[in-house]
Amino acid sequence: MVDDKFLNFLLNRFHRGISPNKICFEITETTVVANLGDVVRFIEVLKSIGCYFALDNFGTGLSPFNYLKTLPVDFLKIDGSFIREIDKNPIVLAMVKSINDIGKVMGKKTITEFVENHDIIEKLKDIGVNYAQGYAIDTPQLIDVNPYINY
Repeated sequence: MVDDKFLNFLLNRFHRGISPNKICFEITETTVVANLGDVVRFIEVLKSIGCYFALDNFGTGLSPFNYLKTLPVDFLKIDGSFIREIDKNPIVLAMVKSINDIGKVMGKKTITEFVENHDIIEKLKDIGVNYAQGYAIDTPQLIDVNPYINY
């Protein structure tokens, strides 16, 4: 469920100086399916001030293409369960390519997770995926948090 208190908390933080255009929220497919109307409103409010949104675990739900037309996200984050096998399984490669192609037609950028080796990176480059996450790219890093912002 999308909580108005959380939305107001976020808006307050952005008003205090956090730059919205540096923030990308990930929303899981299951959250969208359960709360489509609330999620669309939440996204529209935060996008209007410059935030970005990624649809996480795309392709694992029951009918993702049906609601993708309605959801104003900027990125499709393709689930790692597909990516792990992309260099070994031509069916998985075709599925990822399909998701990527649909995203491109809709003007969305694609992100893949669980990119664990060079062969996977090459497959993703070949099909035109925009961004990748995983140990083949780099290890997770700590980020510096502005000590002057009161959370």
